[in-house]
Amino acid sequence: MFSKVGAESEIVIIDDVPVNLRLLDSCLRASGLNNIRTFSDSTEGLAWLQANPWDLLLLDLYMPVLDGFEILERLKQRSRIESPIIIVTALNDPKNRRKGLELGANDFISKPIDLPEVLLRVRSCLELAQTTRLLRDANGDLERKVERRTAQLEAGYQSIIKSLGRAASYRDHDTGSHIRRIGDSAAMLAKACGMPRQWCELIRMAAPMHDVGEIGIEEAILQKPGPLTAQEREVMQEHPRIGYELLHDNNGSPLTELAAEIALAHHERWDGSGYPNRLQGEAIPLSGRIVAICDVYDALRMPRPYKQVWSVERSREYLCEQAGRHFDPQLVDIFCGLLDAVEELDVTARRAQ
Repeated sequence: MFSKVGAESEIVIIDDVPVNLRLLDSCLRASGLNNIRTFSDSTEGLAWLQANPWDLLLLDLYMPVLDGFEILERLKQRSRIESPIIIVTALNDPKNRRKGLELGANDFISKPIDLPEVLLRVRSCLELAQTTRLLRDANGDLERKVERRTAQLEAGYQSIIKSLGRAASYRDHDTGSHIRRIGDSAAMLAKACGMPRQWCELIRMAAPMHDVGEIGIEEAILQKPGPLTAQEREVMQEHPRIGYELLHDNNGSPLTELAAEIALAHHERWDGSGYPNRLQGEAIPLSGRIVAICDVYDALRMPRPYKQVWSVERSREYLCEQAGRHFDPQLVDIFCGLLDAVEELDVTARRAQ
């Protein structure tokens, strides 16, 4: 009558009348159930239930010391599906039936019992519990497989992001430490703004891709030592769109989509005078506003063929001067409060440049 798994289920019977215990025990064993524990002492039975795993409880209600209602109350934190309880009692009036069900019983059998009915109800409860456990285990396996696959895909995206970032940095002779600092300082600023931890980690990985579009700009313009002509500047200002097109994919990961957003938006200005879309204020994505500050600050603190390294104070003053024009003023205030920590990012690499 019972499947192999059902036959191995741990079944407990609590009833203070020994005749009832023997009757239920022999009936269940005759139907193929093997693991049956019986308790005529309800206190002892409850202690065992609380200390051990079990699959089904057949419970009398009217007992001395601890009655069935008290046991139901003590077991109310259990999983009702995976550890069902069938009340088997002579207290079969509607009030007691409702009370038992309200306290967490799954089913109700009235005494004198009908043995075929008992077996049917036991089988129904055990099959539901078994199916629930199998479904839970299958869902757990599926979740683990999805997590592993997601991690593999994310690692692949990260590898691509890093490779493209290095390629972009080689075009204009930026160093790897520069693009790494952009990611670290962007994550630091995002955290200080109260963004979720996962988003902060995404921007740490995505921010180094902000200038990947420069791959599509001819080297004569990228490496020109003097000022750009108006035409050359128009060409140079295409790199945000190029970066976006390189990174954007409707089926991409959150990482590549954030990187694409940053690539497109990090040259927009708070006052609307930036490019390529002349966005203004909070119409500029937060990621772009964050990276704009981090990128400019790090560039000021780096030596270039056309300028010396700016001091921390001079760089801070420039950010403050541009607050409300180039930069989000609130983000500038927060960033300036982080300068000591920002300066600790890769100090040795910066001095070596």
